[in-house]
Amino acid sequence: MNTPAPAANPSTTRTLAGPDTPFAVVDVHKARRNIERLAARAGRLAVALRPHVKTAKSLDVAALLHDGSPCPITVSTLAEAEAFADGGYTDITYAVGIDPRKLPRVVALLRRGVTLRVLLDSTAQAEFVAEASRQAGVPVPAQIEIDCDGHRGGVEPGAPALCEIGRILHDARCLDGVLTHAGKSYFASTAEEQRLAARNERDAAVTAAERLRAAGLPVATVSVGSTPTAHAAEDLTGVTELRAGTYVFFDLVMAGLGVCGIDDLALSVVVTVIGHRSEYGWIVTDGGWMAMSRDRGTAAQTQDQGYGLVTDLDGTLVPGLVMTAASQEHGTLTARDGARLPELPIGTRLRILPNHACATAAQHQGYQVIDSARASDPAPAIQTYWNRVTGW
Repeated sequence: MNTPAPAANPSTTRTLAGPDTPFAVVDVHKARRNIERLAARAGRLAVALRPHVKTAKSLDVAALLHDGSPCPITVSTLAEAEAFADGGYTDITYAVGIDPRKLPRVVALLRRGVTLRVLLDSTAQAEFVAEASRQAGVPVPAQIEIDCDGHRGGVEPGAPALCEIGRILHDARCLDGVLTHAGKSYFASTAEEQRLAARNERDAAVTAAERLRAAGLPVATVSVGSTPTAHAAEDLTGVTELRAGTYVFFDLVMAGLGVCGIDDLALSVVVTVIGHRSEYGWIVTDGGWMAMSRDRGTAAQTQDQGYGLVTDLDGTLVPGLVMTAASQEHGTLTARDGARLPELPIGTRLRILPNHACATAAQHQGYQVIDSARASDPAPAIQTYWNRVTGW
């Protein structure tokens, strides 16, 4: 359930200098630019784009995707599906393996006129879906998850179980297609590795679809995607749709892979300096892991960014300053690579750029929205506040 931001005095909160810290900030100018970049790429690849809303979990952010009108989306929770259905979205893929006990909620959305596809990778799940469809008198469209690399879930393209699952679904009028996600692409550190990951992702999905068709089973949807592969794919022949989610905000993991630049990061967290431990070379803030998450996704990359890079309130990087430690409500900033620890008095406000946009966004109820394309003085002006969807 969404909780709106508390009522605030406009005279004290019209800029980032106002609200109590820590709080999440979205730069709408950068988000729009990121959205336009992938939309243009999908157009060049002649494939439909089905954005994943799991990162922002916000109807307001999603409104940027398609000129304010509902478009096909991917979700990671039924709470998202329900909230977006309430917002007028009727073409939704729930891209997490289906729990049979959640099928009544799926059926309820289908009866509202929402096309909600579920995901599965076993005959047991297929049988649950088929039985739920028969009992409800409503076919539950289902996609078979294909394991293209990460082994988190899915059926391998050549597995005998693929056509068994497909047959169960088809006989219940539930078979929609196949879906895969190149999870290992998040560890593809070069452009060539990312291109290979995208090619492998496509080949796995298309091979699975062809096997099902050869068995006389119709496949309408061949869905692929991750943020790295979506930006690296060169040929999506045989694919019907492309999915990605992190790209709307981007983050330091994506920047470390070269998928984006630091200046493309649209999400940050505003924190305040609350202390100094000069004997340790620390600056202490009020933004700990409850504000940033515990995600350390850049630790395995060439440049470890700790818990996040530090900028001033205007978004300019503070040279050499990194959030290197976090307790629940305290963040520790230190200088690296011989940089001098800057003089930042108590009360100074800073912004932290996150490792993982999904994880950091999940720590907050919503976003203060700024627009870096607009001049502001003395601190970025807050344009509005956008709520997030929470829960499962």
